[in-house]
Amino acid sequence: MANILLIEDEANLRFTVARSLRSAGHDVVECSAIPEAFEQLDRAAFDAVLTDVNLGPDNGIDLVARLREDGYEGVIVIMTGYGTVESAVRAMKVGADDYLEKPVRLDELVILMTRLLDARADRKRLRLYKRLENVRSNAANVIGQSAAWLQALSLADRMAQAPVPTRVDSGEGANLPTILLLGETGSGKGVLARHVHESGLRARNLTDAPFVHVNCSAFPATLIESELFGHEKGAFTDARTAREGLFEMADGGTIFLDEIGDMPVELQAKLLSVLERGIIRRIGGTREIPVRVRVVAATNQNLEQRAADGAFRRDLLYRLNALTIRIPPLRERGDDCTLIADAALKRMLREYGRPPAHLSPDAIEAIKAHPWPGNVRELVNAMQRVAMLCDSSEINAHDLGIADHLHTRSGHDIDADGDRTSTSALRFDFDDGQCSFTDVERELMKQALTKTRGNVSRAAKLIGMQRSSFRYRIERYGLEPFVREISQ
Repeated sequence: MANILLIEDEANLRFTVARSLRSAGHDVVECSAIPEAFEQLDRAAFDAVLTDVNLGPDNGIDLVARLREDGYEGVIVIMTGYGTVESAVRAMKVGADDYLEKPVRLDELVILMTRLLDARADRKRLRLYKRLENVRSNAANVIGQSAAWLQALSLADRMAQAPVPTRVDSGEGANLPTILLLGETGSGKGVLARHVHESGLRARNLTDAPFVHVNCSAFPATLIESELFGHEKGAFTDARTAREGLFEMADGGTIFLDEIGDMPVELQAKLLSVLERGIIRRIGGTREIPVRVRVVAATNQNLEQRAADGAFRRDLLYRLNALTIRIPPLRERGDDCTLIADAALKRMLREYGRPPAHLSPDAIEAIKAHPWPGNVRELVNAMQRVAMLCDSSEINAHDLGIADHLHTRSGHDIDADGDRTSTSALRFDFDDGQCSFTDVERELMKQALTKTRGNVSRAAKLIGMQRSSFRYRIERYGLEPFVREISQ
C-alpha cells in the first residue's frame, strides 16, 4: 500500500482514477491544481505523484521539475492527452518516471504504479545497504544452549511476536513495542536485536523488511539528528538536497539504536515523540511523516544512573524499559563459549579460504577457563586471529593467545593488603610435564588465595581475573573447602 497524490483538473477522470487506485489498496489524496498539490506535499509524505500535464494555467512538467529540484525521491507518473507525447518526453527528461496516454486504461495504470513503486522500494533498500552494513542472516550467530541465553532468546521471541497496535483515523504511525537490550560490551546485543527483527518478520508472515543499525555514539551530536530524521533542502549550510533519515529508511522494519545511552539529551525529546506518536519530521521541514517501525535500543550503561546525573531523560527511560531483556555475559553462559568458538572458527576458515582445523582438548579447556572480559566479540576476534595466522590442522591453547590473564600485571605482584610489590610472581612447577591448562589455573588460584588469606576479591585482582569469574571457578574447581580452611 502506498500514499499517492493525484493531480487532475477533470473531476470525472480524477474520481475514476482515484477509485481504481484505492481498489488496489493505495491511499489517494486528490487535488485539481498545482498550488493545492504543494499544500498537500507540505502536510504529508507521498510515495508517488500522479499528475496531468495540462492543468489549466499550470503545467505538470513544471511540477515534475520543481519536485525533483526539491529532492523528492518518490515515483512520478504523468498523464498526457493523445498527440502530446512530446510533452511526456520533456517531463521524463526533468524527472518523471513514466507516462500514460489518455484515455487512461485503469488496469494499465495499476500495473504501472505497482511496478514503479516496487522499483522505488528496491532502490531504497540499495541506498540503505550502501550507507549501512549489509547484515546477512543472523541465524548462524544465535548460538548457545545455556539456560541464561535460552531465556533471553525466549523472551526476545515473545516480545517480537507482540501484535501491531492499530490507530484508526489518528493520522499517526503504528509502531511496534520498543525493546531495550541491556548487557556488557560484546555480549551479543546486536545479535539479539537482529533476532528480534527476524522473529518479528516470521510472526507477521513477512519475508523481507529493512534492518537499520545505528550506533548512537559513532555520530557527532551535530549530525545524528540529520542521520536519524533526515533534512529538507536548505535546512543547513550543506543541505543541498533533501534527504531521507534512517527512520524513514527503516519504515516497515526495525531500527536498532545501539549505545542509546550516548544519545545527546537535546535529541532524546524528539526520539520520545517518535516513539509515542510514530511520526517524524525532517530538519527544516513542516511535514509530519508517519513511520511504522520497531525500535530496539541497547546500552551497556546504567540508564538509571545516567538519568540521575541528568544525562538521560527519565521519561524516555520509562518508555524504553517497558520491555527489557538483560543479556548474560559470556562468563555466565557455561559451555556456550566452546560452541561459539567452534562455529566462529569454522566460519572464519571458510571466509579466508583456509584448510579445515579443529580445537584441541587443551584449547577447549583454555577457552572455558578464560574470563572473556570482551565477551562474544573478544572470542570471535580470537577465532578470526587464529584462522588468519595458524597453519596447523589442530589449534592448541598457545595458538589462542589468551593465557595472559594467568600472569601478574607488569611483572608486579600485590600483597595481602592490596599493595603492589616487586616481582615475587606466582609460580607453578611444570617439571612433571603432565599438567593441563585447568591444572595451571587451579593451582594459581590456590596460590593467590593463600597469599591473600582467602580474600576472593584480592586474589582475583592478583591474577588479573574479574571477581565474578574467579568466584565461578572456585565453585567449578571445588575450592570452597580450601578457601574456608585458609580463611580461619
